[in-house]
Amino acid sequence: MNARGYTGDVTVGGPADVRELPALTVTKVAVGPFDNNCYLLRCTATGEQLLIDAANEPGTLLRVVGDGGLATVVTTHRHPDHVQALADIVSATGATTVAHPDDAPAIPVPTATPLRDGEEIRVGQVTLRAIHLVGHTPGSIALLYDADPAAPHLFTGDCLFPGGPGNTHGDAAAFTSLMDGLEAKVFGPLPDTTWIYPGHGKDSTLGRERPHLAEWRARGW
Repeated sequence: MNARGYTGDVTVGGPADVRELPALTVTKVAVGPFDNNCYLLRCTATGEQLLIDAANEPGTLLRVVGDGGLATVVTTHRHPDHVQALADIVSATGATTVAHPDDAPAIPVPTATPLRDGEEIRVGQVTLRAIHLVGHTPGSIALLYDADPAAPHLFTGDCLFPGGPGNTHGDAAAFTSLMDGLEAKVFGPLPDTTWIYPGHGKDSTLGRERPHLAEWRARGW
């Protein structure tokens, strides 16, 4: 828990949890039936909003968006449970769709803005950087907010959870690719204080997960 009471523990049908950062408000909400996490980011200076994964329950997501409008929807990867509400959200808000080009063809709403590894996207005055992680899907991306390098925030989609990397369905090459990417692009450059916001379940930190990297490698999932 942080000083303002955010825990990141949300349940389907329950209230959203809100975290107030100096320049960014993060609202986390869970939607069914697969307990997906959706994250609404709002620039505190401009009020502009960005949604990470329009997974399902468009009514729930639109209530979280409120009257502030929605500029952008970023889809972290192409799996169906992360895009069930995308068409409805885009239709209701006119938001620009963003995804990695390697997953975009399989997303049921056309991607207006491709987002590749290392490229940046803005929500108001806030900058997020894409980290491309291959393994869970070919075009999975995480989004990094590191305005404070001592305490970054990383939205990992289904690439990293408390307890291990995302599912690679027994594909040894995909697992190796995902682990290599996580170690090189996430655990390598980012500090233990980095807060992890995953696509399902509870939040974590890199410091909590780092001691288990060798264990994950050894078990192969």
